[in-house]
Amino acid sequence: MDDRDPASGCLHEKKKLPAFTWEVRANNRSYHMQFKKKFAFCLTKKKYAGNAIKTAKYNILTFLPLNLYEQFHRMANVYFVFVILLQTIPEISTLPWYTLLFPLSCLLTIRALRDLIDDIGRHQSDRNINNRPCEILSGKSFRWQKWCDICVGDIVRLRKESFVPVSDALGPAVCLGRVSSRRGSAGCSFPFALQANTCIVSSDQGRVTCEEPNSRMHSFTGTLQWRGETYSLDSERILLRGCKLRNTNFCYGLVIYAGFDSKIMRNCGKIKRKKTKLDRMMDRLVIIIFLVLLAMSLCLAIASGFWAKTFQEKHTYLSALYKHTAPAKQAFFSFWGFAILLSIIIPMSMYITFEFIYLVNSFFINWDLEMYYAVKDIPAKARSTSLNDQLGQIEYIFSDKTGTLTQNIMSFKKCCINGTVYGNFYCHRGEKMSDSNDVALLEAARRDSDPVLREFLRLLALCHTVMVEERGDQLVYQAASPDEEALVLAARDLGYVFLSRTQDTITISELGVKRTYEVLAMLDFNSDRKRMSVLVRDPQGTIRLYTKGADTVILERLRSRGPSETFTERALDRFAEETLRTLCLASKVVSEAEYCEWSRRHQEASILLQDRVWQLDSLYEEMEQNLELLGVTAIEDKLQDGVPETIQLLKLGNIKVWVLTGDKQETAMNIGYACKLLTDDMEILEEKEVRPQPRVLSPKDKILHTGEVLMKKEGRLWQWLPCRGATDPQEQGSLVEKAFVDLATSCQAVICCRVTPKQKALIVQLVKKHKKVTTLAIGDGANDVNMIKTADIGVGISGLEGMQAVQCSDYALAQFSYLQRLLLVHGRWAYLRICKFLRYFFYKTFAGLMAQVWFAFHSGFTAQPLYEGWFLALYNVFYTAHPVLSVGILEQDVSAKKSLEFPELYAIGQQDELFNYRIFGVTLLHGVSTSLASFYIALWAFKDCVGSKVVGDYESFSVTVATSALLSVLVEVSTGLPFPMLISDASQNALTDPYVLLVVLLSLVEVPTALMSPFSLQKICSKARREPEPSVELRAHVHRGSFRRRSSYAFSHQEGYAGLITRGDSLRTKGTRATGGLHPQGAAPPSPSCHCPSP
Repeated sequence: MDDRDPASGCLHEKKKLPAFTWEVRANNRSYHMQFKKKFAFCLTKKKYAGNAIKTAKYNILTFLPLNLYEQFHRMANVYFVFVILLQTIPEISTLPWYTLLFPLSCLLTIRALRDLIDDIGRHQSDRNINNRPCEILSGKSFRWQKWCDICVGDIVRLRKESFVPVSDALGPAVCLGRVSSRRGSAGCSFPFALQANTCIVSSDQGRVTCEEPNSRMHSFTGTLQWRGETYSLDSERILLRGCKLRNTNFCYGLVIYAGFDSKIMRNCGKIKRKKTKLDRMMDRLVIIIFLVLLAMSLCLAIASGFWAKTFQEKHTYLSALYKHTAPAKQAFFSFWGFAILLSIIIPMSMYITFEFIYLVNSFFINWDLEMYYAVKDIPAKARSTSLNDQLGQIEYIFSDKTGTLTQNIMSFKKCCINGTVYGNFYCHRGEKMSDSNDVALLEAARRDSDPVLREFLRLLALCHTVMVEERGDQLVYQAASPDEEALVLAARDLGYVFLSRTQDTITISELGVKRTYEVLAMLDFNSDRKRMSVLVRDPQGTIRLYTKGADTVILERLRSRGPSETFTERALDRFAEETLRTLCLASKVVSEAEYCEWSRRHQEASILLQDRVWQLDSLYEEMEQNLELLGVTAIEDKLQDGVPETIQLLKLGNIKVWVLTGDKQETAMNIGYACKLLTDDMEILEEKEVRPQPRVLSPKDKILHTGEVLMKKEGRLWQWLPCRGATDPQEQGSLVEKAFVDLATSCQAVICCRVTPKQKALIVQLVKKHKKVTTLAIGDGANDVNMIKTADIGVGISGLEGMQAVQCSDYALAQFSYLQRLLLVHGRWAYLRICKFLRYFFYKTFAGLMAQVWFAFHSGFTAQPLYEGWFLALYNVFYTAHPVLSVGILEQDVSAKKSLEFPELYAIGQQDELFNYRIFGVTLLHGVSTSLASFYIALWAFKDCVGSKVVGDYESFSVTVATSALLSVLVEVSTGLPFPMLISDASQNALTDPYVLLVVLLSLVEVPTALMSPFSLQKICSKARREPEPSVELRAHVHRGSFRRRSSYAFSHQEGYAGLITRGDSLRTKGTRATGGLHPQGAAPPSPSCHCPSP
């Protein structure tokens, strides 16, 4: 992934910053064209890449050779080609060359067509992107050209709602932007422009010196030299490719990086190819079969050598025929002959059938109307066609919270103002709900007689970083988080309307009276401060500080506590019990002298090069003291429909659900109770209750029962997570990981709070590493991509946070509730079908083709094939393909309704009960016994010339054995379908003889099938219920009723945008048209925590 910043939290992952050797000159293409760089041996290419992108793998000339090269990276394909080459040698060839070439050609063709279809889609996507229009400065005017025509150093003009085609530095611009839904999570950002380069658009004097192209999305360092002046460039002056321009009509930019040098393209890593448990097991089984084949060939070759020696000694009159053939040479040729003859036992055609079964089962998921979300016209989508059976073996689900379990739609539900609780009134769309308290609040706001209520509503309208845009006669708010938008809309509906902002003012309408406040300072939000403040001067000249934040930080900064504050704290507890996201509001009056002194120190700290952040935080802390509590807001993040029921069904299916979220602990726990992941009878163990122990790690039982985990020095458990993977973990660190996983997996549910995207992936990786289980990750935003890629199965939610999670996922759903049908119905069916398919496939292969081995004992070990060449070529591809294919596509043990009614049936896949090494061994014996019966019953009947006709010839015997084996397989699969055969004259002569038919019927030996019946499934389920995992009793110090954890102030994971607003860099100034853009925002790693409810 991307290089980590020094402040990212992991010292091990620091990387040397690139040299500042990237020089860009404005409007000077000839300068950039002269530079070359070496990329392979002595070959060179342009240093400054063009803007055309190419994500497709093939073209007309390279498709065939490159695709074949990739396919022959599979060792099975190389082996089959090797066998085909052996078949071309007459001395050792025992089968026609087409017996393996035909199925191998089918396999390569099917895979090549699949790759071709996928690549055609990539070509179309590349063509659409490269042909997008844009305006490029040519001479003294802008001309419309294509994205692919842009070069480094060009000046481009971006218009409103257009996508940013490159990574470019802003010209004079002010804007609010929103990330393109194509690239990732939808969130606001406030890039700003230089204040002094208004003429660079029409000149070629500008020169940018910056770092070489890299993948660090959230950092940029460089300088702009223009007319003798040097200006600083950082990440706030950069627009990234794929962003969308909002809240401005146009802006100008200088192209810094283009094409694959842009930061977003540098971060487009490849998705790792995922393999299912059955895939990995099949690879091992094929190797085992291959080794057994070589051992059998060697044994038969040795027997061939001894037989040849004995035969020559007994039949000396034939010595002339063996004059040049020694027994050792005979054994050598026989070894290769048997290797060719038995190579068809390795199920190459199985891969062909696999591809088709996986594809059809994926279509079943796509066509399921029960997973179609009609509200937004979003069907379920199987983006991967090779993981369906793994859906039936999931043991752990790792889920995001916001947008996955919830709708990410914030509704302003309740508030407590000056000891009075109002509730159930305004949602974020301003829709009014019928409730007497709402009328009381509205009337109180209109009377304007309560100064506390007035300041409460004024704070909602002033203390935020929301941007406003006029569209006709309507005001459209665009906020960095749904929380802020809900608060501003609630204030608007109560008569306090946020109208506009400039660099140093905010204008609001208070009950119809327009008032403009001078913004003196904005004390921005971050995850450490957990609050935001704004220092304003009202029209009367009074300076006031308005603060909103988490109750844990606001209540401890109050001047005094009275009856009103006590009542407000009880209201906080009540709101938290209702799973609402709470926020405390406070204010104070600041004297002119105090402000002047503080402002002077603030100005000095803001220009420091070292310890700037620490100094500013100290000043913020100093100002935010002695506050007066105004009230509390309560916002509801609505759950998606069916989430509690889905989680309950998944629990009954023995699937554990973990929630990994960047939100605060209180918010996550509240949602956990709302969706029934947590219940009141659970004991809650918090991460802070896991105390460091200066001793050796205690035994597992003691760890789990006491919650004690070994720590290193005074560090916490989570401090190991961000740095894991940078270097080899020490032994003590490995013990910490193992103890954490043992503790967490012994709980019924786990909620991890304040985790970064990197930590989400590390948690999934830890569980996979230490528990060897099948995992599924589900999320809806760009911050979930790493987790989705790490898990065995990744599911993306098509929600409000863009499409990047969907684009990186294996399956796409519109709602979390559809997960129950995806796993309990389609996943279980797919696992059942694949397992039965494998059972039948191996059975029919051994039953039909092991007769070659028995025939060798009666043919002098000469590697003489028993069957005709076309029968061998078509046995797996044609004769027996339809029965097993039908099982793999259509098999169902119970209906979809019963699968959901009895989720306990899902446990079969988790325990690998339907296909494992034991069942493979039973299948092998089953197939061998069938082949023995088919061969030796026919051999016994053919000892003398059977029938009324002369049918005792070798080919008639071959047809009889083949027919017996084939019918045995068909009866075993129980299709009852007539199957055609290619019949030669000898075959027709044999199969029309009644005595031969009697032999065939005698060969149909019923061998008890080892396949699991529904009764067997129920027995296994019962056994699983009788033998549950040992429970663990964890004692918590804070019970559900106390709610010392309640505030849910979590706007974002990174700092806010107050700095940009107060500098005026993202705001309109009088008489100036505003232009601008957006760059994707990042997530500073907050301090995470974890909750483990015990059984």
